Amino acid sequence: MEEKAGKLLSQINLPSDLKQFKEEDLVEVCKELRQYIIDMVSVNGGHFASSLGVVELTVALHYVMNTPYDRLVWDVGHQAYGHKILTGRRDVFHTNRIYKGISGFPKRSESEYDTFGVGHSSTSISAALGMAVASHLKGETNRQHVAIIGDGSMTAGMAFEALNHGGIAKSNLLVILNDNCMSIDPNVGALKDYLTNITTSKTYNKFRDDVSAVLSKISELGPNAHQIVKTIEKTIKGSLLNKSNFFEALNFRYFGPIDGHDINHLTKVLKDLRDIPGPKLLHCVTVKGKGYTLAEKDQTKWHSPGLFNKITGEIKKSSQSIPQGPKYQDVFGNTIVELAEKNEKILGITPAMPSGCSLNIMMKAMPDRAFDVGIAEQHAVTFSAGLAAEGYVPFCNIYSSFMQRAYDQVIHDVALQKLPVIFCLDRAGVAGADGATHHGAYDLAYFRCIPNMIVSAPMNEEELRNLMYTAQLKDHGGPFSIRYPRGNGVMPDWKRPFKEIEIGKGRTVSEGEDVAILSIGTIGNEVSKALTVLNEEGYHPAHYDLRFVKPLDEALLHQVFSKFKNVITVEDGCLQGGAGSAVLEFMIDNNYQAAIKRLGIPDAIIEHGEQAELWAECGYDAKAIEMAVKEMSVAKITKGLVG
Repeated sequence: MEEKAGKLLSQINLPSDLKQFKEEDLVEVCKELRQYIIDMVSVNGGHFASSLGVVELTVALHYVMNTPYDRLVWDVGHQAYGHKILTGRRDVFHTNRIYKGISGFPKRSESEYDTFGVGHSSTSISAALGMAVASHLKGETNRQHVAIIGDGSMTAGMAFEALNHGGIAKSNLLVILNDNCMSIDPNVGALKDYLTNITTSKTYNKFRDDVSAVLSKISELGPNAHQIVKTIEKTIKGSLLNKSNFFEALNFRYFGPIDGHDINHLTKVLKDLRDIPGPKLLHCVTVKGKGYTLAEKDQTKWHSPGLFNKITGEIKKSSQSIPQGPKYQDVFGNTIVELAEKNEKILGITPAMPSGCSLNIMMKAMPDRAFDVGIAEQHAVTFSAGLAAEGYVPFCNIYSSFMQRAYDQVIHDVALQKLPVIFCLDRAGVAGADGATHHGAYDLAYFRCIPNMIVSAPMNEEELRNLMYTAQLKDHGGPFSIRYPRGNGVMPDWKRPFKEIEIGKGRTVSEGEDVAILSIGTIGNEVSKALTVLNEEGYHPAHYDLRFVKPLDEALLHQVFSKFKNVITVEDGCLQGGAGSAVLEFMIDNNYQAAIKRLGIPDAIIEHGEQAELWAECGYDAKAIEMAVKEMSVAKITKGLVG
């Protein structure tokens, strides 16, 4: 690699090397680490602003704590690049998020310093608390357990549940609240306002400085020093903030807010907290994108900017000369506004992903009708159910992998009550470089088994628009789900007049013979690519776009099984319980006999890589489809000759 680590950073292969430096050297270590992240991400891509914001905190934690014996649990993991670089992965960091390279998130199988695998938000406190209780049971009284969680992740119910338990567990747990007022987009909600009130209170901040001075002389107060300070803190903090401190009310010792970019003060505070038993929370105020001016000014844009010129800040665009379709998320974002202009009952809901799913387009055009509810998928679903119960038409947009977190709410609060919530599942199928934690592999299977649920997937942008249009026309007797992938579509000319699609009706893409290919969703475009090659080579399979896996187009399937004895199903989803399984069930239930080859995501955890690389690995890209058709055709010919 052309990019090289600085003089000090190049000497750090493990945290034990970091500990050899003097405290006054840590400022330079942080400077070099921040520059290395800028250098590497600018040419290789990845999450950017999050890691820049916690450079000092990362260095301080590995300097003070005895990692990996002491457990660090990072929430989500967007911010863990510095952690990876300091823990033996600097020389392979250029492979970050690249196919067969290191993961973009902490991962237990990758390093002993990655104590818990993450990717979804708000898991860190629960995991660290579990580790702390385990250490207590094993008699490991000197082991530290640290959960590093952002104020965005703190809005999720799971974080509150963990705090509620942690306050009574009395385990050796330190929660570090990385407060930068951001997740991917700006944070929302009452907790954000509460934390802002703390960080801007002049009276409280003066008190904080006074307490810090007391803590620095704690040894002079005698054997009961910790209890004395605890009593004073608890009394004065509540009165200064005109209400009980939220974290203190949950039995967490609250410290802060402190400057999360003052490495020397951070180091000192962490050393003090290391010696205080029980549940504690350190409130660090940081700046997402710290040290790169453009990222500080536009933190959402620079959350994951792709490749860029680190000097000018110019983000590099694709050099592809062939006209591309728009991103599917933008088709959703523009279409919901278009529909909402005609239907005043339409509302948009997303759990903290307005820019990621493009609901921000509606939030700008119709701010009173679009809702960012924070990182709270369960709440987003039941909130949508409440809106539907009162006659509104909620479009609840949640990434496919995040929808897994609200499964009970979909069943209990929506489907059982036959409420017409429209679920738009972005990032369905393999999601690319984000890897195993973000692949939308399971939604076809986990939604297909829910009564009263319509499960659909468009093959292109026009069908996405028409499915959205169809979903809001009337109450279909329950929820309506529409899944689509990350990335660009295939239709530059996509904005066409709306057409209603008959529920449960597939379509014939191309007639053929010998072999029938049944696809669901945008992976059908890989089938089209395969057919172009196959037709030139003398093979002429038929292609059908199912569009719905629930209800299935039974008339279409009767037609297929009456004509074809060789059938291939293709889906960008798990094979267990997915579209292929639905077709097999239909065949058995209706006493048909045919050879069926199912192509899709196998029963395995799929790691990160470009979507095309993962389609190939899993065996359902255009090449794999071509091979499957040829194998079935040969088998048919061979059987005919033998007969």
